Amino acid sequence: MTLDEIAERIGRKLKANPFEGSLKFDCGDAGVIVLADGDASTVDRPADCTIRLSEDNLGKLLTGKLNPMTGMMMGKLKLSGDPTVAMKLARLIG
Repeated sequence: MTLDEIAERIGRKLKANPFEGSLKFDCGDAGVIVLADGDASTVDRPADCTIRLSEDNLGKLLTGKLNPMTGMMMGKLKLSGDPTVAMKLARLIG
């Protein structure tokens, strides 16, 4: 699944379940997905919280195959910014 497809899927979920704050998934050279203002976009911009991970691990995170805490402890994802914003993500993907 491409980042554009993932962003579209997340965008549909955001319509039904609003997300407060802004969160960026930074997949390095593969690109970014930014959740902000009730939408998901692949256009890079500043965010309250950034999660750095591979595109593969993003897919695993969003499908429940990668536990966020385990991913952090194993170094598969790195968080910067406001961690309370990242914690709200569970309601969206859970």
